[in-house]
Amino acid sequence: MISEGRNVVQLAFWVVLYPSLFLRATVLFINLIGDGLRDMLDPRLARTL
Repeated sequence: MISEGRNVVQLAFWVVLYPSLFLRATVLFINLIGDGLRDMLDPRLARTL
């Protein structure tokens, strides 16, 4: 969707904006879940704190 919207970005920027915001939010959410799981499950990290 993002690559197809490159052709019309000057006419309708929301064609690229909304899918890219959703992709950014998804990547951030997965990253935060991974950090939380690492903090909970890594025994070496608990010893250093």
